[in-house]
Amino acid sequence: MPATADATRQAQWLAGRVLTHALLGEMPAQPAELVVQNDATGRPWLDGASPHQLTLSLSHSGLWVAAVLAHGARAGVDVEMIRDKAQRLASKFLSPAEWEQAQAVMQQNSELATAHYTRLWSAKETLYKLAAQRGIIFKTQLLLSSFAPAESGEIPATLILDGAETRHCICYSQPSAGYVLTYSHESSS
Repeated sequence: MPATADATRQAQWLAGRVLTHALLGEMPAQPAELVVQNDATGRPWLDGASPHQLTLSLSHSGLWVAAVLAHGARAGVDVEMIRDKAQRLASKFLSPAEWEQAQAVMQQNSELATAHYTRLWSAKETLYKLAAQRGIIFKTQLLLSSFAPAESGEIPATLILDGAETRHCICYSQPSAGYVLTYSHESSS
């Protein structure tokens, strides 16, 4: 944790570690001593576990912290406060097809727009974390298929890396008023 982080960021950072250790305590067979570390990009990983054994993804926003542990597979999680920022920046991270679909949702019910754009941003963040690679272009490499927005559901997604396309399912929900949670993990088989 950077020494310059404010009290809120420090609390979120600590809560992420506490949540991770609580999840590890729920595992039937715990690996040896594991410590949450961050790589040079800030991505969390478990020191003491091989990347092929156990993968960790963390997220925090406002009062919420989320974590996903995956055995032998990549994983991604994101939690976001619902706010208009995602809607204002949507043209920078949505593909033309995604933009068109989001506009259609907004025309159907403008009250859902802020939550929907936040959900789209969160889904792309989850896919980015699943990719575990820097330099990804959200508009062209992290693609979301159309879906019927609801309080919870699934978003079909495509990740394009090194010319290869992989399909993923991003689960989403609103765990409490004012927040969106998205997550995805690969099968370990």
